[in-house]
Amino acid sequence: MNFIVAALGVLGVASSGPLIAGTLGATSVTALAIAFWRNAIAAVVMASPILVREPRRFRKVRRNEFTWSAVAAVALAFHFACFITALQLTSVAAATALVCLQSAWIAVFQLLRGTKHRWPVLVGLGIALGGVVAITGFDMGTSRTAILGDLLAVAGGALAGLYTLAGGKARQSMGVGTYTTLCYGICAAIVAVLALAGGQPLVGFDAGGWLGILAITVCAQLVGHTAFNHLLATMSPLLVSMIILLEIPGAALLAAAFLHETLPAGTYAGLALILVGLAVVVAGQRRGKSDGEGTVAELGAD
Repeated sequence: MNFIVAALGVLGVASSGPLIAGTLGATSVTALAIAFWRNAIAAVVMASPILVREPRRFRKVRRNEFTWSAVAAVALAFHFACFITALQLTSVAAATALVCLQSAWIAVFQLLRGTKHRWPVLVGLGIALGGVVAITGFDMGTSRTAILGDLLAVAGGALAGLYTLAGGKARQSMGVGTYTTLCYGICAAIVAVLALAGGQPLVGFDAGGWLGILAITVCAQLVGHTAFNHLLATMSPLLVSMIILLEIPGAALLAAAFLHETLPAGTYAGLALILVGLAVVVAGQRRGKSDGEGTVAELGAD
């Protein structure tokens, strides 16, 4: 069952970049409008069955559960702001690869917490960093705009790592419906404030724009994000983030097929380095777990 859920999750998140880039390029929809509506609609969809079956369920949410859900929501809101903006400035493949560095960011967060990593983890981080340098180096020759997009995608990856970690803590005691309702709902509220402050409209789009928002919400949010939030109850955040790595080649193939996006050969080499580096990071951390060392799932457990 987990395999099916993981496969659906990968397909969902892999469609995110191409769908967002296509919607932003062909309609008047703004970046924050996409982030707002995909979370607001998803929150309503996830809350509906709970309100029908157990209308008092949300009153039973404990303070620590709400806190972790709120932390995840804040990270998710700024992740979307960074990632969706990055898709306007750099290629779908580069933005997706850089934002998928969340596994490496999780390892970095552990280092800041004083965790001593095995040498394969450090080697993997170095390889992944080499991939980042390769991608940004080729984008530097393209435009400064692409470089800014790359940096926003890297920031989005760090925020995605925090979102995954906080979600893992919340899902230890919360059902997926309750958690995603709170997380998506709070995220939508934060994005609405950001949109208001930035002067980005949330309504007034043409039919094509609303169709794009709906497709992104169903594929990327309801299927993709919710599938991985479901897996957090039975898998460590690290293993979930490893599965998410499959989004990188998936998004690149979809962008090439539907957006006719072509990349320099060196960018593909950078994508490959990131995949290899992150695989080494995860393998090293899983081996550390079997040896009794700290794992990502323990981050913030004290």
